[in-house]
Amino acid sequence: MTLKLFVPVFVIISLFSLGACNPDKLPQSDEALELKAEALGEQKIEAGKKIYESNCAGCHDTGVSGAPKPGDKEAWRERIAPGVAAMVKKSIEGYEGKTGVMPPKGGNDTLTDQEVANAVDFMTVKLK
Repeated sequence: MTLKLFVPVFVIISLFSLGACNPDKLPQSDEALELKAEALGEQKIEAGKKIYESNCAGCHDTGVSGAPKPGDKEAWRERIAPGVAAMVKKSIEGYEGKTGVMPPKGGNDTLTDQEVANAVDFMTVKLK
């Protein structure tokens, strides 16, 4: 192969190889993964805030039927002790507690389980 032919072939193969590189497939550093997880967590909290304001605030802001208010660490102490996952489950399925009743999905069965989970995360984020 002559040098005149080798250079263009080499350039074409190199460009094709570079085009196959996908930055999304490159391994991410621990720091990059932590930043991504933090950003996703913030998105969940923001989504939870919107769900809270439109579905949950009516009871939780006023404490109706014993609903714990966001940020009230004393009211949340026993509820959060088994963990957030247990609280999410109870919020989705509903339950009757010592001080009141939590209807399934706060009485709005159109909410998805993820929306309820995001709302719980929003209400408890300052308690963790």
